[in-house]
Amino acid sequence: MAMNSVPTGAQIKRIPKVLLHDHLDGGLRPQTIIDIAAEIGYKALPTTDALELATWFRESCDSGSLVRYLETFSHTIAVMQRHEDIIRVARECALDLARDGVVYAEVRGAPELFTEKGLSMSDVIEATLEGYRQGMAEAKAEGHEIVVFSLLCGMRQNKHSQEVAELVVKYRDRGVVGFDIAGPEDGFPPSDQKETFDYLRKENAHFTIHAGEAYGLPSIWEAIQLCGAERLGHGVRIIDDIDFSGPVPALGELASYVRDRRIPLELCPTSNLQTGAAKSYAEHPIGALAKLRFRVTLNTDNRLMSQTSMSIEMGEAVKAFGWDFIELQRVTINAMKSAFISYPERLKIIESVIKPGYTKIASE
Repeated sequence: MAMNSVPTGAQIKRIPKVLLHDHLDGGLRPQTIIDIAAEIGYKALPTTDALELATWFRESCDSGSLVRYLETFSHTIAVMQRHEDIIRVARECALDLARDGVVYAEVRGAPELFTEKGLSMSDVIEATLEGYRQGMAEAKAEGHEIVVFSLLCGMRQNKHSQEVAELVVKYRDRGVVGFDIAGPEDGFPPSDQKETFDYLRKENAHFTIHAGEAYGLPSIWEAIQLCGAERLGHGVRIIDDIDFSGPVPALGELASYVRDRRIPLELCPTSNLQTGAAKSYAEHPIGALAKLRFRVTLNTDNRLMSQTSMSIEMGEAVKAFGWDFIELQRVTINAMKSAFISYPERLKIIESVIKPGYTKIASE
């Protein structure tokens, strides 16, 4: 086989992957939720059967509504309030990603959500980082090398973003590589947090912003031009600034700026289908945006809610758009180039892990 051939499912599972947009509280194992719920006396789960629970999450999130989608997190947040439970969830996250071929991941979470039972936000961060360390060590023992870092989210409807941003700076040499704002977009524009983004820039700290998912081009414009986002969390609605009516797609000013500046798009197709941003994988803008050479990256968003993985996302992209090894490697390198770690570290993973991995598997 060659790099321009179509990979099989088994090959997709093995090729190196890079994940930039994945929520820790959206990726729990169903059995873990059930186990912790039993330990803490949490009675609100719709079922205590792991397969049924997995199906319930997926079906609840297939509503086409971002608001309804976000409501499912009440269960996962409820079982992540103890130090040991956060460690377990983070450890299993690192392990599950590694087993799926992910070699580098930035996993995000909002520390403020896990302080209901007395933990401080620093406690939450330290438990999360300890879990990643344990998961990376276990994965290595299994023969899977993975590096996992943390992104800290402020919830855009709350008032803790500045405190969270200061914790990003505090923990940036200990496993935290950046900041994000998450939560409902409509009614909570990125510019509400402008002072926090100004602070992060003054501290030379990295940040991405959820924008252009449920809300359109104004959200993307604010995230980039008012707040200085380095990456766009989703950003899928940039497609609204491209005119496909003629023989050649015509990019509007904002779309041109995003492409020309190589601003990474953290695209999450399966999640977008659930929240109504696209009707089918084949119609998802990622196909057109990749052809137009935007800096497209492929991501999972919430593996539990979407019943997905990086291998599943790649497999769907191969089926929908005919992507070959070259295209999969391109989005993987796009993601690695866009990571919030130093340039030498990014280059090392590209040259020593990603390129050799793709070449080896494509030649088999």
